[in-house]
Order: sequence, then C-alpha cells, then structure tokens
Amino acid sequence: MAGNPMRKVAVRNLAAHKVRLALTLLSVVLGTAFIAGSFVFTDTLQRTFDGIFASQAQGVDVRVSPKNQQSVGVPQSVVDRIAARPDVRAVAPGVNGPVVLLDPTGKTAVQTGGAPSFGESALPAERAVAEPPVFTQGGPPTRPDEFALNSGGVERAGLQVGDRTKVLIPSRGEPIDVTLSGVYELPGGTGGLIALQFPEEQARQLFTDGTHVAYVDIAAAGVQADTLRDRLALEFGGEYKVQNGDQVREDAKSQVSEALSFLNYFLLAFGAIALIVGTFIIYNTFSMIVAQRLRELALLRAVGASSGQVGRSVVAEALVIGVLGSVLGLAGGVGLAYGLSALLNAFDVGLPTGSLTLRPRTVLIGLALGLAVTVISAYAPARRAAKVPPVEAMRAEFATSGDSLRNRTIVGAVLAVAGVALVVVGAQYTGGTAASTVGVGALALILAVLLAAPALSRPVVGALGVLMKPFGAIGAMARNNARRNPRRTAATAFALTLGLMLVTAIGMLGASAKASISGLVDKDVTADFVLAGPPQIGVPLGATAAVRDQVPAAEQVVGFRGAVVRIDGDQVPGSSPEGPFDQVMRVEVVQGAATLGANDILVSEQERAERGWSAGQQVTINGLDGTALPVTVQGVYRNSPLLGEVILSPQLYERTTPVSFRTNVVLLVQAAPGTDPAAFRADLERATEQFVVVQVMDREEFKGEQGRQIDTMLAILYGLLALAVVIAVLGIVNTLALSVVERRREIGMLRAVGMLRPQVRRTIYLESMLIAIFGAVVGLLLGLGLGVGFLRTLRDFGLDQIAIPWGQLVLVLVGSAVVGVLAALWPAIRAARTPPLAAIADV
Repeated sequence: MAGNPMRKVAVRNLAAHKVRLALTLLSVVLGTAFIAGSFVFTDTLQRTFDGIFASQAQGVDVRVSPKNQQSVGVPQSVVDRIAARPDVRAVAPGVNGPVVLLDPTGKTAVQTGGAPSFGESALPAERAVAEPPVFTQGGPPTRPDEFALNSGGVERAGLQVGDRTKVLIPSRGEPIDVTLSGVYELPGGTGGLIALQFPEEQARQLFTDGTHVAYVDIAAAGVQADTLRDRLALEFGGEYKVQNGDQVREDAKSQVSEALSFLNYFLLAFGAIALIVGTFIIYNTFSMIVAQRLRELALLRAVGASSGQVGRSVVAEALVIGVLGSVLGLAGGVGLAYGLSALLNAFDVGLPTGSLTLRPRTVLIGLALGLAVTVISAYAPARRAAKVPPVEAMRAEFATSGDSLRNRTIVGAVLAVAGVALVVVGAQYTGGTAASTVGVGALALILAVLLAAPALSRPVVGALGVLMKPFGAIGAMARNNARRNPRRTAATAFALTLGLMLVTAIGMLGASAKASISGLVDKDVTADFVLAGPPQIGVPLGATAAVRDQVPAAEQVVGFRGAVVRIDGDQVPGSSPEGPFDQVMRVEVVQGAATLGANDILVSEQERAERGWSAGQQVTINGLDGTALPVTVQGVYRNSPLLGEVILSPQLYERTTPVSFRTNVVLLVQAAPGTDPAAFRADLERATEQFVVVQVMDREEFKGEQGRQIDTMLAILYGLLALAVVIAVLGIVNTLALSVVERRREIGMLRAVGMLRPQVRRTIYLESMLIAIFGAVVGLLLGLGLGVGFLRTLRDFGLDQIAIPWGQLVLVLVGSAVVGVLAALWPAIRAARTPPLAAIADV
C-alpha cells in the first residue's frame, strides 16, 4: 500500500506542471512518430506493390527467363524447343522495353514521376497464356500504327480512344506515329506507371534483335504446372530461371521488398537520430526537474518514504510520459506517413497509392522505444534523487551540479584519440571496409563529445563570451549563466551538435560531388556541347544520326553508351563509345593504343592492376547472361569515372546488351573550327527537337545541371535532418523554461534591485544564443573532420576533390544564433514576468 501514495504524488506532480509535461511529451512524440511513420509508409508501399504483383502471371504455369534481367534474353530457338514439347499447350514470348509517351502535340513527354514507362506485346486471346487485361474503352491494338494504354497513362497523357500521338523508343530512331485503340485497367493504384501495348510483330521490331525475347510464359498440357516446371528445369535450369506462377510473383515481391528495405533503413536512421536527440532532452529535463524538487523529495523522505520509493516515483512520472508520448507518437506516425505520401504525390514521384497500413509490429516497436527512451533517460536523475540525504537536500537552495567531471572527461579524451586515429586510418583507404572504419571512428568521436562536452563547455563558452562584450553587464551575466551548470549546457547543446554535424557532413558531400564532377568535365571533356536526357532514358540512339545528318558544322558526334560485363564473376561497369571518342575527350592511354577492333576492349589502370592484365593480352569476359567473349586488351587508360572500368567496341556492346536497353548516356558534339556557338546550338536544338527529352548544353550548363540533381537529392536529406534540428530547438526551449523556474528567486532579487524586464529578457536571449553557438561550433568542427574522412574513402568513385561549403557553414552559425534567440522568446517573456516580491518570498 505504501506505493500507492507515491504513485499519486507522481501523477499529481505531472498534473501540476502541464507546460513542462507538454514539452517533455513533445520530445518523445517526435522521435516515436518518425520511427512509426517510417514503418507505416514502407509497409503501405509494400502492401500496395504486393497487390499489384498478385495479379502478375495469373494463368501462367511456368516462366523461363534469364538469370539476369539485363542479359540479351531467351533465344528464339529455346522458345521453339519449348513450344514443340507435347506437355506444352501454348507459349507466350515476353517482348518489352522502355518507351517515352508524348502528348498529343508531340512536343512534350508525359511525365511518370520516376515510375516505369514501358511498352510490351499484345498477344491475341487465343495465344495468350496469362489472363488478358480488362479493357474499359476500345480494344487491343491490331494494326502497326495502334497502341493500347493503361487508364493511369491515359489520364496523365490526356488522350482519348482514337487520338493520334507519338511514342519515342530510346533504343531506336525517330518517334513513331500511333493511334490509341483502347484503354485497359491495371490492378491497384499504380502511381505514375505508363504501360503501352503494341501488336506482336511491331513490338518485336521495337524491342528485340529478332532472335531473342525477354522471357517465355508457358501453359501446360496434360500435366501439373510444377511437374512441367521440374521437367523444364532439368533441360534449361543451368542457363535460365525456371519458375511457376507463384514463384514469379514472389520473385517480383522480394525485389520490391529489397528496394523498400533500403528506404526503410534510410528513414529509420533519421528516426534514430531524432530519438537520440530526444533522449538527451528528456534526460536534461528530468535532471532539472529532480534538482528543482530536491526539497520536496527530501520532505517525502523525512515523513517516511524510502529512497527506493522516491526513485520509483520519478520513474513513474517518466513511465506516464512514455506511455502518453508513445501513443501520441504512433498517431503522429500515421499522420506523418500520410503527409509523406501526399507530399510525394504532390511532387509527382510516381509511387503507387493505397490505404495506410498499421501492423502490430509497428505498434509494439513504437511503444517499446518510446517507453524505453523515456524511462532510461529518467533513471539516472531518479537514482541521484534517491541517494541525496533528506537533511542535506532540505538545506540546499538549488541543485548541485553533480559529481566531478574528471572521470567522464578522461574517458571522453581517450575516445577522442581513438576516434581520430580510426578516422585517419580509414581515410587512407577506399571501399566498404574503409568507410566502416571511419564510421566506427565517428561513433567514438560522438561519444567523446558527449562525455567531454561539459568540461569543454566552460572554456568554449568563456571564449565565446567575447561576443557578449557589447552587451556589458547583461552579456557577462548571460555568459556566467551558460557556464554555471556545464552538464546542462552540454546536454542542451548536444542535440544541436548532432544535427549540425550531419548537416555539415552532408553539405561537404554535396559540395565535393559538384566540385568533382566539375573537375572531371573540365579535365576530360573537350567537346563544345553535351547532349543529355533523363537518367532513366538517356539520349535516344536516333539523336546521333539526326545530329550527323542535319548539323553540317558538327565535326565530331560521339555517343557514349553504358555497358556492363562480367569479369571473373564480378559485374564491371563501363562504356561503349559510338565514334572516335578521343576526339571529344581527353583519354590518357598509359599502355597500348586507344583504337578498338571488333573484339577489342580498353581497361582502366585500376582494372588492369586488379586483374593482372596488360596491353595485347588475350582474355575472356562474359555477358550478363554468361556468354563467354574472347577479347583482346588493346590498351590501358588512366582511371576515368566518366568512362568506367572497361571500354567495349560497338560490336561487343551489341553482343552483351539487349536491344531494349541500348541508349546513349550522353552525346558529345565538337563543332568545326570557326563555327558560331549560338548558331551551332540552334542547329543542335532543331535536329534533336523531335526527341523531346534531349537537352542541349555547353560544358558549363552540363556541370550546372549535374549540380542541380545533386542539390535535389540532398534536399531530401536536409528535410529529414530538419526534424533533429526542430527537436534540438525544443530542447533549448525546454531547458531555458525550466531554468527560469529554477532561478525564480534569483530573477526576483535582480528585479528587486532594479533590473528591468527588457534586461531580463535580453539576458535569457543571450544565454540561449551562447548555448546554441557552442553546440553549432562543436557540430561544425566534428562534421568537417568526419566529412573529410568519409570523402577520402569515396575517391575511387570519382569523388576525388574535397570541397568545404564555407558560405553554408557561415549561414549555419548565424542561423544557430538566430535559433537560440527564437528558442528563448517564450522562456524570456516568462522570466520577465516574474513578480519580484513573490519570487523572493518563494521557499
């Protein structure tokens, strides 16, 4: 029964301090909401994709497909052998490839928001194996100038049955004229997906080399599907995947799950950051609450409460906050997932839509994390409160600053040395192991800052006190207040430190990526103009011939196509130039020659060193389908991220890359001497106008476009990091508000001896600004060091220049000072309203 009164004390204490409760709750809610929202968002996407894939391959007994999607496909001879079997009723060759649908004007591409846009063959019902699509308008295409389109694509394109438009096939020449024959439904909310159907013969012409298909669907005759699958696996399983319909669907689902798992880990990482930041705020809050209640707790001890009961009463308060915060966080997570989905739809990302999914696992993890973080954060202050002798606590006017900082500072210094050593060692190498070493060093440095920050805060804040000199005595008082309790100052600033450390490191990544790309273009590209397209599409192959035929002043027109081959079991990225590439790029050949015969390759220095090859050597590489290709290493070139690790001849490119995947990454164009650049650009734009997606840029514009793409990617990271900064601001607000309560008598005394309300407010503003700048400075220094370490491990990926965005860092420092002032507005107003006599009389 003795516990019941203490539980009542805990509950009543929470009810008596509603503002404090709300601020602490908010820290728990934000961290938990982000974790729960991450799960809800990715679970919703997963369920939506599962619904879409559940209808795939319905009616298909067996599918035979390449083991690698980017291989040249299944030979027609294999299809014929399967069709001739007595246990096979029908075969349906899969023919598909990427397309760009143009609007009725033929001048604008229909945007998919990043979702796929593909064409496929429409088989007659009597030859189809899978269940045919359901047409809501018109019917399937029957003539070469017809196509059918899914309803989502029709809505995006603004087409109606009978309308004429154009379709661009990246692997082919000019856009083709087509007429919409019908509209069919796809299952689920397919987002920006655009799916076109063409007559079978036309599809083969557009998407195959005439001898291969993407896969073959099979209907069994007189045997069970699994029996036929097993028989075909014995004959073809060594070279191809042989699956039944269920396995095809599960395979598609697992690929999506793998892709979504990365997204989930990404979101959860930021949720973890939010929780860590929130943990320090909660810990700081309970430390101050316990300090302010020492007399109250001592009185409870004096009237018979045990030390255990006092400690449990504080933990009970944390438990109530944890339960409330976790429940509210779960609700906030659902709202966050809904908002994220709506935001992505507003930006037309093209993701499929569906009803939000809240799984039991999400509820359990959200509740467990919220409770654990809150209770663990409150445990140390509760234990400290329970150990204070009653008489001493009743005699103390304010909380002590705690135990000596000596031990934790020593541990922090050791961790700092170890962290710096690990970062330096990791930065000497490249690859995953090096990045992991730097990551462990980063963790050690973060822990070092956490432990040593209280000892560090006094000299740093003292040094920053120079900024307070213009404010005279008010500034000196603010500096002393910030130095008074180093534990509190460090814990408050750490939240901002962590956020700004990540902001700095990511800013360095973006600036270095842009600087590296700019350096590569300046160093390697000599062409006057660069023609580029969307990342998923590239530059259609027909643009090369159009520029050569229609722009007489184009002295050199060289397309660079992305290529992938297997060497000793490893997938190696490379390129295949369509023309004399050394006329539009600086290629430094260190061994052999840059000429390419039909069966020749060039390799980078790095690849040469890894394989032990040399110029003139006969070696064997493999296509992605395993086809062995005897080739000659014609030459070795200096490492170039723009060219990749291997350069293939056009003939080898065609043998290793399926028709539907053939496209130029970029097209480099060199003008004849004396050509007017403005007129030349106009000619290029006219020649490529029909290809719609092609952009004509000079080298500077190309660098700027790459920079904009990097900024777009980083904007997402900055948006997520803003959550940690928001929580850090709330922590400053919380700390200052409680600090005002703690210093109530002191403020009352100052008011009584003549301090004006504006001066009280100014003191709180400046104190908050000092704490924020302290956190920002430590975060920036930490971010700079870790940024350099991580970037050094990425130099093999083309990030060979380290750039520091000094302008951004200055803005961050100024912004931190502004944040400090804004965070102090409410606490400062509250402090200024303290009644002098009532505060002095407060006991």
